[in-house]
Amino acid sequence: MSKKKIAIILGIVCVILTFAICIQLKTIENLGSPSEVAFQENELRDEVLRLKERYDNLYNSLEEAENKLEEVRAQATENDSDSSQMEEEIKLNNTLLGLTDVTGEGVIITLRDNSNVTLESLQDSLVSSASTYIVHDEDLRMIVNELKNSGAEAISINGERILFNTSITCIGTVIQVNNKRLNSPYVIQAIGNQDTLNAVDRLGSYIDYYIKPYLEFDMVKSNHIEIPKYTGVYNPKYIQPVAE
Repeated sequence: MSKKKIAIILGIVCVILTFAICIQLKTIENLGSPSEVAFQENELRDEVLRLKERYDNLYNSLEEAENKLEEVRAQATENDSDSSQMEEEIKLNNTLLGLTDVTGEGVIITLRDNSNVTLESLQDSLVSSASTYIVHDEDLRMIVNELKNSGAEAISINGERILFNTSITCIGTVIQVNNKRLNSPYVIQAIGNQDTLNAVDRLGSYIDYYIKPYLEFDMVKSNHIEIPKYTGVYNPKYIQPVAE
């Protein structure tokens, strides 16, 4: 190869390298130096930790205030039958609204994405979409509704208390309950009559027809289930008590 051709090839390589370096420098300029990027990541991480710490402190303060309020109520109603009855009504209402921890007998349902599905098994099956083997928000809503219709007095999903206004929606690859993002497996706990609640797995039910053939499903009875209270904030905007 002549020197002229070598010079031309080297010149082209130099141009390409120069162009590549310019692009890299431009990219670094837009993103900032690695140290600056790392600094920003650390700042964001610290901010998240500070917010979490603030939330935990506020939640603990709320717990302490509720405990003190409970003590004051107990002292105020100790020798007053009318006040004691009113206090019992408040406790019952809070329990029904999901604002207190509860325990009792019931059933525990565990729902998972099907981990046994492969491309080969999917091609051999009559199901055309792999999403059929993934737990969806509709599945949780239907099971919760079935449990409510069967007399469940308290329900939770992965520790999130189900209220009358709880939304169960799909957000990307996760399911959101009470604005909390949950992942598979989904553990649904329900307090109520065990035999009645167990009937949600009856022949021809939603579970029998849509869940068990495609998803990993398990349901057991339990004599002791603990369901935590709702820890969010419920602030009604439109309902008002009727004036007497």
